[in-house]
Amino acid sequence: MPVRNEIGRRVGTELYSIEVYPPGYFDEFDPSLGFEKWAAVEVKEAGAVPAGMETIVVPEGLYGIFLHKGPATEGIRTIQYIFSTWLPASGFLVDGRPHLAVMGDRYRKDDPDSEEELWIPIRPNSERQARGSAL
Repeated sequence: MPVRNEIGRRVGTELYSIEVYPPGYFDEFDPSLGFEKWAAVEVKEAGAVPAGMETIVVPEGLYGIFLHKGPATEGIRTIQYIFSTWLPASGFLVDGRPHLAVMGDRYRKDDPDSEEELWIPIRPNSERQARGSAL
């Protein structure tokens, strides 16, 4: 994001990749379905955003936070683990809020020592919890 230094009242130095998926996107995965992707920084107030840029407000809520180590091109392995192993065993479901990748000081796109956080919005699986309490 080359113009990020023009954005006033920034909070921190992290860069964010924000992904907004349509309802039902994760019910049956179909790679041909589109979604919105934002390159972002955090600001104290939306009025500090330069002309020509847009704001997105990420609603508060519960997130599963995962550390991806390695080049960004290998991020699919971390995503596969989250959705095929961790999520089904967790008692949570994917929530409809935006997904985040937080790229801080240790992020180096193609570096094998790169690190980034993947934030997956989650909510309790009330059906699973109800079954568990009835056992």
